[in-house]
Amino acid sequence: MLSRTASSLYWLGRYFERADFIARLVEATVRLDALSSRPAGEAAWASALAVTDTEAAFAAYGEKHNQEAVVRFLTLDAAHPGSIVHAIDRARNNAKAVRTALTREAWTAINRAWLAFEGGADVRDTAAALALVEAVKDETRGFEGAIHRMLRNQTTWFIRLGQAIERADNTARLVDVKYHLLLPAGEQVGGIVDRDQWTTILQTVSAVTAYRWLYSEGLKPTNVIDLLIGRAELPRSLAASAEETVDILGLLAKRTGQHGEADRMARMRSSRVSRTRSSEVIASGLHEYLEAFIRENDMLHAAIGRQFKFL
Repeated sequence: MLSRTASSLYWLGRYFERADFIARLVEATVRLDALSSRPAGEAAWASALAVTDTEAAFAAYGEKHNQEAVVRFLTLDAAHPGSIVHAIDRARNNAKAVRTALTREAWTAINRAWLAFEGGADVRDTAAALALVEAVKDETRGFEGAIHRMLRNQTTWFIRLGQAIERADNTARLVDVKYHLLLPAGEQVGGIVDRDQWTTILQTVSAVTAYRWLYSEGLKPTNVIDLLIGRAELPRSLAASAEETVDILGLLAKRTGQHGEADRMARMRSSRVSRTRSSEVIASGLHEYLEAFIRENDMLHAAIGRQFKFL
């Protein structure tokens, strides 16, 4: 496979995974703001910007942190890489470059997601915003299903590799922002607002039911952190993303013979994350742990590019 083709497949996976995550984040924040017993208001919307690392870009507009402004920014504003429309447009451009490698179902899901933003998508109220992000989620689920029904070869492996790297980054940022920024000043840890917010985090990564299956003592922040970091049973956990990265790099090494720095980094990271305990991480500094993980994920991304000679 040409390096250019591998790069397009990898970035297709990253961008479509990013679009799905931002859609889930917007949906969860809308529901938290509208449905919780104590509306989250500006703190929740500021945290959504922090998760996507777009605070500076939003500040340049001079708008308030309210639902209409932030939802429009995170969904329809193509001028920055933290919006759904930007991610889908980039995913579609990469898919066009490798169109013959994709099945009709995979291409259709990408194109339908792109068409959802053509002709003036509307996010002026809660119902419109939720309808738009639900349409995006439908197509990202369709794409995921199409990928799993494709031939298990380099095409699907590079797409899944991009998804795994992007998913790890997203989950780490999500946990970090909640732990440090989301709880309003003066609110009790373990209070109503805190519980609503941790539930929203679980909703963002589709883990509410998984949490109930794995933990019997009710909602506890330490358990949520344990689930999202160290439980490989959860597909969006750091441990699951790290394991999947190792597995896919191993498959690519067998098929292509390209094995090196990225494989070693991925194995070391997976081993370290699998031994992580939430109580130890909190005691030593969760923020520092997650920042280090995000940096390491970026380094692994760069190593993958070097190993497979991405352009």
